[in-house]
Amino acid sequence: MQNKHTGDTRYKIKKTMVDVMTLLLKKNKQYGDSATNPAKIFSKLGAVESICCRIDDKMMRIKNKGINENTLDTIDDLIGYLVLLKIAIQDEKNEQ
Repeated sequence: MQNKHTGDTRYKIKKTMVDVMTLLLKKNKQYGDSATNPAKIFSKLGAVESICCRIDDKMMRIKNKGINENTLDTIDDLIGYLVLLKIAIQDEKNEQ
């Protein structure tokens, strides 16, 4: 018999991942592949370095504001950027 909390947690994991995926796909549609294919207009950083900078910015917001209702969107952004970082690292590896 499945523990009620385990079932609840599994559901919450699935829902949270779908929410993050939906956010990532929405932003990808709005901005194109700017994270994994940066425009390099002002910054000449590659995808991995550029995404790491964005992660640093999000971490600084959490450092300054804490983790609370006002920074839950930042946590979603961080999860999304970590997914994009993994993709960019894999893309870079495949290009070599």
